[in-house]
Amino acid sequence: MTGPRPLLEPALPPQEPGHSRSRLRTALWRIEDLVLAVSLACMVVLGVVDLGLWRHLGIRIPIAGADELLRHLTLIVGMVGGAVAAREGRLLSVASITPLLPKRFAATLGTCTDGIAAFVALMLALAAAIFVQTERDAGVQLASGIPAVWFEYALPAGFALIGLRLARRAGHSRVGAVVVMVLAVALGYLAAHSPVAVESWRWPALVALLLCALLGAPIFVLLGGAALILFFTQGDPIASIPLDHYDQVTNPLLATLPLFTLTGYLLAESGASHRLVRLFTAWTGHWRGGAAVATVLVCAFFTAFTGGSGVTILALGGLLMPVLLAAGYVPRAALGMMTGAGSLGVLLPPCLPLILYSIIGQVSLEQMFLGGLLPSLVLMGFAIAWGIWAAPAQTARTRFDAGEAWHAAWDAKWELALPLIPLVLILGGYALPVQAAALTALYAFVIETFIHDDLRKNGRMLPLMVECGVLVGGVLLILGTAMGFTNWLVTEHVPDDLAALFATHIEQKWIFLLLLNVFLIAVGCLMDIFSAIIVVAPLIVPLGVVFGIDPVHLGVIFLANLELGYLTPPVGLNLFLSAYRFDKPLLEVARATLPMMFVLLAAVILITYVPAISTWLPGLFAR
Repeated sequence: MTGPRPLLEPALPPQEPGHSRSRLRTALWRIEDLVLAVSLACMVVLGVVDLGLWRHLGIRIPIAGADELLRHLTLIVGMVGGAVAAREGRLLSVASITPLLPKRFAATLGTCTDGIAAFVALMLALAAAIFVQTERDAGVQLASGIPAVWFEYALPAGFALIGLRLARRAGHSRVGAVVVMVLAVALGYLAAHSPVAVESWRWPALVALLLCALLGAPIFVLLGGAALILFFTQGDPIASIPLDHYDQVTNPLLATLPLFTLTGYLLAESGASHRLVRLFTAWTGHWRGGAAVATVLVCAFFTAFTGGSGVTILALGGLLMPVLLAAGYVPRAALGMMTGAGSLGVLLPPCLPLILYSIIGQVSLEQMFLGGLLPSLVLMGFAIAWGIWAAPAQTARTRFDAGEAWHAAWDAKWELALPLIPLVLILGGYALPVQAAALTALYAFVIETFIHDDLRKNGRMLPLMVECGVLVGGVLLILGTAMGFTNWLVTEHVPDDLAALFATHIEQKWIFLLLLNVFLIAVGCLMDIFSAIIVVAPLIVPLGVVFGIDPVHLGVIFLANLELGYLTPPVGLNLFLSAYRFDKPLLEVARATLPMMFVLLAAVILITYVPAISTWLPGLFAR
């Protein structure tokens, strides 16, 4: 096992001195990073300023249209974050089959895939430019008097920049990038002036796009490209795709996504992990399996704010693995416990998947927060039970030290109060979710920067905010482009037809739930949880209605299975992250994680077939 790795790498790679092009590029990249960081900071400020609590206290802060500005800043963060993700080669994609191919084919196919991805991004930029021209002619203004088009320019600019960067990657040089762009323009011209009916190449184009996704093309390219093909071959205006993107990304609830993500990154990059590990170890370390209890509790706490994006394993692995080994766990059991616990907390509020599912599945956020609490405790309880069972029967355990436990609790008191802020504000009706998310992010910033003095050193805030923006940008690109594709599916009644098909061939609810479990675990293996929610949830929700499944229960089943998919061989995300973090072969990590996976599978089955675990709390608070 190697020493801890830094969670956040520098936002800008070092450049060779003396080259004017490198210096110019570095300056432009720095401007991108600053725009991203400033936009996130403004979102926090506007959200706190717009907090309804001030009005209850008789304090008036005159910023007209703060809510609208905040929602449009989400658009800026999404597009700039997506451009930075393209710059760093970190756009979200499904598990690629490229490593399975011979090397002589993989490079050629990779170039073709990047070229097609660049073409799709540039076509989305063209569609966005048409949309923005229409909006500029309409002269729409926000409540603050600012023209909406000022923000909407981010759509064509962002897609164009992403397309140029994908073209550069495909061409491997500036000259190659120019060649790729010329070919993209030629392809677009041929599509617009096709000598044959455009309907005839709809399915070949969709199959080619799917192959590109399997070869590593970003997911937004698959969804946006599919929407372009379907709209264009049907004779519908492609400008409706960026319109749907704009409407979805400026959704009043979606601003919670970057704000809670920022909170998670503030915790992960500070010393909060050390304080929480010390706290839970002090209180549970004297039990048999106490190290496993501490691991589960700390990981669940972190994942509730980082969203199950892998930050938990990377941030906590170097701290918790030595704790497990020192408690006498064999290395394989310790590795399995750390890998399995990495995604616990996905159902704990205010975890990002809960928020995203509430938007896509059109379920009340408060209901999803309440519905996820007990199932999350069930999953944690099963993981703790396995950890106690796997603990060595005979090992030297320290005695409970009341003084150390008290001092550890006092040192971590500010972090322990953090989850209460969104829960009390939202469930108590004191603030809307976006405002509560902004105050939570501000609270995390203040305690980690000024009270604990963890983030004021070595210029760590800018890389932290850029890293946050990269994750948010990747997610929002998928969310925005998916809306055009989803709206086409709805217009063509695809979800309704799918629901009718299932209702015809499956009569028993328990059979449907079993098939749903298997399907979602497989999806969780192949896709990150955010992409899976955006792509799959619109198809699953109508099926839940047909089989009479409570919407909150369906959402919990959906997320719990995706969480389990993180651990499922051969391509579960946590397996790769754990193999990377602990320098272990992937097969060894997969074998070590199997016991934990089966234990959590039992918990997921219990959650699936006992709806009251998910619905009791929402029903109680609804009375």
